[in-house]
Amino acid sequence: MTTPSKDVSFAQASDDVLITLFQNGDQRAFRVLVERYQERIRNLLFSIFHEPDFVDDLSQEVFVKVYEALPGFRFESSLYTWLYRIAVNKSRDELRRRKLRRFFSFQSLDDGTLAELETRMAHPPKDHESADLVAYGLRALPDHQRIVVILKDIEGFSYEEIADILQIEVGTVKSRLSRARTTLKNILGPIIKERIA
Repeated sequence: MTTPSKDVSFAQASDDVLITLFQNGDQRAFRVLVERYQERIRNLLFSIFHEPDFVDDLSQEVFVKVYEALPGFRFESSLYTWLYRIAVNKSRDELRRRKLRRFFSFQSLDDGTLAELETRMAHPPKDHESADLVAYGLRALPDHQRIVVILKDIEGFSYEEIADILQIEVGTVKSRLSRARTTLKNILGPIIKERIA
């Protein structure tokens, strides 16, 4: 791997060059990589969680993990794909933690509170903006389908890139996406029709 010549600034250097510089001990290269990708990673996390403060914290955790793992990066995939894989894995860990927490908190609720909660969750809030509708639909999807929709339809990754990020087969990506889109259509279709009427 070559290093940038003196007339090429860090900001113009390729990801591979910056990674090599970082692996050789140049901390400035990591700062450039963070600046290059932090907004994209933050947007991905926001698409999953819709919680700005939490997303900022989780984004920091992602880049701490990247910092720790980057010395072992072997250039087998693009940095972009590798970063998204780390962010998606962090998101999955958090979603699993939340499900576990929710399970134990549900155990302590009485029947009346549970019934009220289920009624509130069954109906979308009124007067949605388009982004709110999408967020509502995404929250209704199982985690593995939601992540595929976000990577394909919001982030614009190819099927092959998504398969690489999630470490699953391309056929699995396509089937999850198809099921997720059908579910979204069934959830959001009646709401949109009602708004147009």
